Amino acid sequence: MRKDPAQPNLRQVHLLHEELFEEVRRAGFEVAAGELGENVTTRGIDLLALPRGTRLRLGETAVVEVTGLRNPCAQIDGFRKGLMKQVVGRDEHGRPRFRSGIMGIVVTGGVVHPGDPVDIGLPAGPHQELDIV
Repeated sequence: MRKDPAQPNLRQVHLLHEELFEEVRRAGFEVAAGELGENVTTRGIDLLALPRGTRLRLGETAVVEVTGLRNPCAQIDGFRKGLMKQVVGRDEHGRPRFRSGIMGIVVTGGVVHPGDPVDIGLPAGPHQELDIV
């Protein structure tokens, strides 16, 4: 699908939770940090549960605002055949459940190092659930 160039790019930064690597490993897939195209890999943060508009401060100065869920593409199966089924599941109602990370926009640039803390700033309520961007 071709994107409208007049619209803002809501997919500037891809963040992925490290816990996904263990889940897919148990299903027989070896995937390391960075291999699914993510710019930032986190640990211990339920990224998929964050509301839209959450601001993540990465390290000292970088700030990313969460815009939505990553829409996984066929390249995932091209990377590891069958991996797409591991990152796109179904919820209790049979709807697709996308687990391949979240997307965000850069609010404030900065240098981010491995092991830097991630501070979470939730938006004022009511919170909006993440959707595909």
